[in-house]
Formats: sequence, C-alpha cells, structure tokens
Amino acid sequence: MANISKKLLAELTSEEATGPFITFMLNTHHAHQDVEKDQITFKNFAKEAKKRFEKKYTDHSFEPFQEKIDQLLADGDFWRSGTKGVAVILTASETYIHRLSIEVDDQYYVSDLPYLLAIIKNAQFNYSYFLMALNRDSMKLYCVRNKEVKAVELPDNAPKDIVTALGDELTGGNLNVSARGGETGSFHGINTKDEEVEIDWINYYQAVDNYLKELDNPEQLPIYLFALPENQTQFKKVAKNPYYSDKAAITGSPAQSNVNDVKKESQKIADELAAAETQSYQKLTDKKFNDQLVDIVPAAKEGKISHLFIATSNLVDGFGEDPDVEYDRRQVLNEIADDVIKNGGQVFVLDQKDAPDEKSLLAVLRY
Repeated sequence: MANISKKLLAELTSEEATGPFITFMLNTHHAHQDVEKDQITFKNFAKEAKKRFEKKYTDHSFEPFQEKIDQLLADGDFWRSGTKGVAVILTASETYIHRLSIEVDDQYYVSDLPYLLAIIKNAQFNYSYFLMALNRDSMKLYCVRNKEVKAVELPDNAPKDIVTALGDELTGGNLNVSARGGETGSFHGINTKDEEVEIDWINYYQAVDNYLKELDNPEQLPIYLFALPENQTQFKKVAKNPYYSDKAAITGSPAQSNVNDVKKESQKIADELAAAETQSYQKLTDKKFNDQLVDIVPAAKEGKISHLFIATSNLVDGFGEDPDVEYDRRQVLNEIADDVIKNGGQVFVLDQKDAPDEKSLLAVLRY
C-alpha cells in the first residue's frame, strides 16, 4: 500500500478524527470545459450533502463545512491537478485531500465515518519507488508515486555519466594500466580494449551504487532498474546499497527514453509487483475464513479479522428494508472496513479476478 494512503487511513480511523464526515469522490479532468463541469458536480453534491447533513445532524452546524467547500471551489490550483480523481473528506475542523490515480463513481457521503473504500482501492497495486534508467555509461533517476513519474534532479557531481563518475580514473583506451586496485581487483600490464571497457563498466556501476547509498530516501523506497539484460546482470553483481531491488525490472534500452516513455514502461513494474502480490493472497485461503456478510459484520467489530477482501463488484447502490432510511451497500462495507482497520487488520478492494479464490467478499480470521 502506498505510504501516503497508509498515513491518511491511519489518521481517518484514529480516535482524533471525529465526525460527522462529508466525503466527496470526484473524477477530475484537464480540459477547461471539463474542469468547469467538475466544479458544477462538486457544487451540486455539496447542496445535496447540506440537505442530508441538516436532516441527519440536527445538533451540528453545516457552516464550517460550507466554508471549506467554498474555499475549494475558489481554489484554481485544486481544480487543475493532473490526477484522475480526488477524495475530499471534511469534518468541522479538518480538510483531507487525497489525489486518486483511479477512476471512481462520482459520489458523496454524509456519515459518522469517512468513506474509505476508494482510498483503499487507490492504494492497491499503487507502488512508490525509484526507477533508474541505466545504460553502460550513463544513468538517470526517476521517482514514481501515485502512478506519476518525475525525473529526479541530480547534482552536478552525481555519476550521471561515466566521465563525471570516473574522471581521471577512466581507462579511456589506455593500453598500459598498472595496479588498478580497489573493489574491482588489480590489473597489470597490457590490457585489451575489451578488458579496459569491462573495467570502466564495473567501476562506473560501483560509483553509481555508492552514490545511491547516500540517496535522500527517508521512506526507504526500493530502486528498480530500466536496463538491458547485460546491464542488469552487471549492476546486480556490484550492487551493495540497501535500496536496490531485483524483485521487478524493465528490460530494454532506456537510452532514448523521455519521461513519457518511462511512464509507459513503468506499468511493467506495477504489473510484475501486482502479480507477485496477488499470488501471495491466494495462500490466505488456507486459513480459517468467512465469506458471508452476516458473519463478517460481527467478526469485524470483535477484531477477529486479519485480512478483508472486498471485490469491486460489491460497490453498487443498495437499498435496505425500510425505504425511508438512507441505505447504501457501500456504506455497510465501509463500516466493516473501518472496524477491521481500527482493530489492526488490513483491507483490500480488488477486482474479483485478483481476490483470493475469486471470492466477492472474504474475511481471513485471526482465530
């Protein structure tokens, strides 16, 4: 799960986060006329939310919520974001904004709880990491977050290319190389051109690896490679920094790639990691589980659930026995998710094909 989503879910399910809550889920767009439509949708939702709020919470004022809504409507930067969607969660005292990389059903909720399921879904298979585009004699670094790719600005002394990294130590075709010690071992006498190139290649990758050890990486994000197979193999041989991971990689030449190319290629990393993650879920069905809503509701309240899987096929409007009472099946599932998270469990919102045993609802029990 993306760290930013983890942090937000922890905040929203903590004792400090007190309702009532108004949650808006909106798809967002880029074109000017579509942005105006997004604002109109938000404004209309806010009007409906006010009616529902004043009916449901007669002892609370809607005014603090209206102020926050008006501020967002007037904030041009808020509406010009490049993400696919946004979750806006309001309390009387707080505004939580969470950008989404998935499409959602445009919707709003007025409830004692924030609506968490879209935030959980957005975090699923949403990996944050560094991607190093590595050639034999140069490198570039990118940061991938919320499925967006940004080039990392490296300082002048970073080993962006072999000349900057090795300088005077670069063999550069010299035939006589004496006692090149250090991590690559010693070489004496006459070297062939191929041997010299190999020495520079190894030395360059060691310089890159050493630089990455000092990378500003407080979240300890993994570093994956975008490189040709032989370059992946060579870097793996020398890599000693703790962030490099070979769990996933993009195989190909990044030499002519720009940011947009890297963004397209990065989907391969997401697919590789998601396949491994999905496979790991299947083993959970070996444990005791419930797959009926009537059993899952009390188990969640009692803290018995370690893992809850909700298939997106469940996220449809529903109606209770009393038509005068507001009801939505998603809100019931949201309450279960809230109980599971508050009791230290994990919640997943997946396409049914990715769920364990392809079940639409599954709660893995602690005991």
